[in-house]
Amino acid sequence: MTFSVKACHCDGYRAAVSDLPLSGHLRECALAAKGFMPADEGDALFAAATAAGRCAPGLPFLEVGSYCGRSTVWLGAAARACDTVLFAVDHHRGSEENQAGWEHHDASLVDPRSGRMDTLPTFRDTIHGAGLEDVVFAIVGRSDAVAAHWTSPLAFLFIDGGHGEGPARLDYQGWTPHVAVGGTLAIHDVFPDPADGGRPPHDLIFRPALESGRFRLQSATGSLRVLRRV
Repeated sequence: MTFSVKACHCDGYRAAVSDLPLSGHLRECALAAKGFMPADEGDALFAAATAAGRCAPGLPFLEVGSYCGRSTVWLGAAARACDTVLFAVDHHRGSEENQAGWEHHDASLVDPRSGRMDTLPTFRDTIHGAGLEDVVFAIVGRSDAVAAHWTSPLAFLFIDGGHGEGPARLDYQGWTPHVAVGGTLAIHDVFPDPADGGRPPHDLIFRPALESGRFRLQSATGSLRVLRRV
């Protein structure tokens, strides 16, 4: 699938992001799905993605780290509103923190045949139940491997993949160059205070993005950071 780059003339970006909550059936589907996205951050994600789609029309959205599809519903709804599509990249074997013995392990997501995490069936059920299969396309594989072969510019990139140092660094290096000028980068689980959460999303994605000079902070909601490509 090929997308053309269109110039962005979006002086009303801030106004568009200000207050655009998801409602109705799709919101219910998002909140019912397994996952770790709080409602206020999900609403902010939807608003930012919708604004980005209007600022960079014709370009797709991409999510790194879909888990069971909770955040994907918010993003898929935004993609539909902007007449574009969302690519959802995840190997669906669970991040380090999702494995047995870790805080966020869910034994119901273990495939009894392989003994490994497998969130893909639950993800597909979530997207089907939300009626978003026409705009959400799952890419099943390692984020770094997919990024190495990706060529299309992105209107919106959401990074919520593995939170270890290696995965976070690779997600930043592999995906942020694809955000189009005028497009948006959103990062989840960014905690300025180390007491609140792990460091890699903050230290290896958020800070490098700001320090690169290619991105400017637009908004912060909970642990969600939204930056615009300049």
